Amino acid sequence: MNCLIVDDNKLARTAMKQLASHVEQLHVLGECASALEAYNVLQKEKVDLLLLDIEMPGMSGLELTRNLGKKGPVIIFTTVKKDYAVEAFELNVADYLIKPVSPARFIQAIDKAKEICESQVQEVQSTENEFVFIRDNGVLKRIRIDEILYLEAMGDYVKLHTAQKFHAIHTTLKAVEEKLPPGKFMRVHRSYIVALDKIESIEDGTIIILKNAVPVADAYRSALNSKLNLL
Repeated sequence: MNCLIVDDNKLARTAMKQLASHVEQLHVLGECASALEAYNVLQKEKVDLLLLDIEMPGMSGLELTRNLGKKGPVIIFTTVKKDYAVEAFELNVADYLIKPVSPARFIQAIDKAKEICESQVQEVQSTENEFVFIRDNGVLKRIRIDEILYLEAMGDYVKLHTAQKFHAIHTTLKAVEEKLPPGKFMRVHRSYIVALDKIESIEDGTIIILKNAVPVADAYRSALNSKLNLL
């Protein structure tokens, strides 16, 4: 992955570059001291990943992310504050790192970004309600319906979660919902669809599936209860 480090603090850029140098799949294309400088680089270079600070003079990392929209690379925020975490994840970034960043935490974030970069999926097709096919870099890959745990909307993408990994599909949650067997799947939130037979427990408006927490919106709770075999 071609990586661009963006931070107004030179010492922070050096520390991030040192972390990146130990990860073989990362190639540091360059470093920028401002979001505007990074924006100009992105117009000319192919960048897969931004390691992006949030609080910078002029344009913040959040503002740059909004300006880039769906055309932007995968983004990992790097910041000294936790205050922006909710706003950051609403922008569908890959991860949110609090500085100073440990090597283990850095690798964890890079693995998430790598998975998203490798899953350049464009569409979903279904066949006989047993499999779905996802188009991944021009190749159709088959996934068994019964392997799907849940689906999560993330901006212009849908994350299709299985026990092993997730696939980032360039589509809408509604489009995927229309191709799934309705008896096996149900929307429980505007951003989530779950496989009913994968639900392990429900507590305080939260579904647990393989230790993953999925929220249930009030608008869907009654319909969900009617689908479950409640004793």
